[in-house]
Amino acid sequence: MPTIIDVNAEAAKLTMFRGKTPKTTRAERKGSSTQLGIYRDGLLLLGKSSGTGHWETHPEDELIYVLDGSVVLDIVEDDGPPRSFTIGTGMMVIVPPGAWHRFHSVDGATTMSAVIPGENIDLDVDDPRQVELKPA
Repeated sequence: MPTIIDVNAEAAKLTMFRGKTPKTTRAERKGSSTQLGIYRDGLLLLGKSSGTGHWETHPEDELIYVLDGSVVLDIVEDDGPPRSFTIGTGMMVIVPPGAWHRFHSVDGATTMSAVIPGENIDLDVDDPRQVELKPA
């Protein structure tokens, strides 16, 4: 049987979390995000928030679709400074595998993502390449 998800109905159940920081926990964001389901080896996630998330990287690409509002994607490559891209309502972005990235939104956004979880940095840093990762 197929899995059918009414994304708009699920989004209507969520509340906007304002003031997200890299250190914000899932418990603090309760009611502002949900797991829609499992997709392949990863997750389908839906969330509403404003603020700045943590730097993260994933072993596979990540797909993010903006249902409402806008977000800024900061992304770093092997060399050069981080680059920023604005993604608005109705737009999507595919973040390549292994790329350090984070999202932030001043006014808030509702986003859906398909992702295989990976490493993250829960520090408010300008460039994650400057942080030494410790083994798990």
